[in-house]
Amino acid sequence: MKKGCLLAIIACFVLMIPIAIIFIIWGIKANNKMVEMEESVNKSWGNVENVYQRRADLIPNLVSTVKGYAEHETSTFEAVVNARAKATSISVNPENMTADQLKEFQKAQNEVSGALGRLIAISESYPELKANENFKELQAQLEGTENRIAVERKNFNESASKYNTYIRKFPQSIIAGMRGFEKKPYFEAEEGANKAPKVEF
Repeated sequence: MKKGCLLAIIACFVLMIPIAIIFIIWGIKANNKMVEMEESVNKSWGNVENVYQRRADLIPNLVSTVKGYAEHETSTFEAVVNARAKATSISVNPENMTADQLKEFQKAQNEVSGALGRLIAISESYPELKANENFKELQAQLEGTENRIAVERKNFNESASKYNTYIRKFPQSIIAGMRGFEKKPYFEAEEGANKAPKVEF
């Protein structure tokens, strides 16, 4: 091999070393950013679970209070207890969460919301229950929890959106594919949430 060719090969090799180093450094930074963003999604999911657990913890006291005034509303009590049991039995791991798992979780939580709505509606037929301080306090806590649920679901969707956008952009998508970072699902609006509620008098 001629000396000139050998020098050219060495020069190419020397030039490729800094390019490889730059690529490795970029890959490490991109990977670390994905880890950080995924942890943010996981933290947001933990906050979602906490507020749903808070609601689940309020349900036994609420049912007990309403039972004291409306003992014969057994089907409503059973619906609330069963919906709560189903919802608390569903566990979703944010590390490998799928859209189907999140839909199942959301459906179970929506069933709790519906059952609670029917339970609260009972108070309209029982003025003494409606005036009960314990019931009013529990109802206020429940309303506050529902507001927190809406906020934490929104925060989760925002974290998931930032993460999903980052891992799908080129060239980060290369590292994401190599390291197994996958897209996270979102909470979806309930069916009919885009329609104005119908009010009848």
